[in-house]
Amino acid sequence: MIIYFIRHGIAESRSIEKDDSHRILTSKGITKTQKVAQKLSYLDIKFDVIITSPYVRAKETAILLQQAKLAPEIIEHSALTPEGNILEWINWLQNSDYNDRSSIALVGHQPDFSNWVELLIFGEIKGKLVVKKSGIIAIKIFDLSNPIGNSELFLLAGPKWITN
Repeated sequence: MIIYFIRHGIAESRSIEKDDSHRILTSKGITKTQKVAQKLSYLDIKFDVIITSPYVRAKETAILLQQAKLAPEIIEHSALTPEGNILEWINWLQNSDYNDRSSIALVGHQPDFSNWVELLIFGEIKGKLVVKKSGIIAIKIFDLSNPIGNSELFLLAGPKWITN
């Protein structure tokens, strides 16, 4: 199974007037995400599904990816919210219809995605990986029944690198 961890695009700044979950993408965030989506499409990278955090900025990012025809479906999952639970997501994935040949995009937040990837690759969080806004980390999970520590990193790219 291939999992693409895609961080949401650049969003409005945090403020005490607006709940964090309601922050939207900026015009720059939309443009960068569209460029990343176009490049993925050009490279013929497709997903069976896009699974997104329910936060607005992540959902908007997922929609831009879907508009580029990268996936037929978007699903929201609460485990992808900031400080979400990877074990909840793994349990959902193991009980889903997706299998070893599936390609899935997750749209969510930092540092969660970096931490999740480190856990899936190394079996522990090391705090060394970072994914930029609209950036991608991609891994191959070799054993879905026991994915922690049984995965391989094959892509870590920021939006500048992807779109150049």
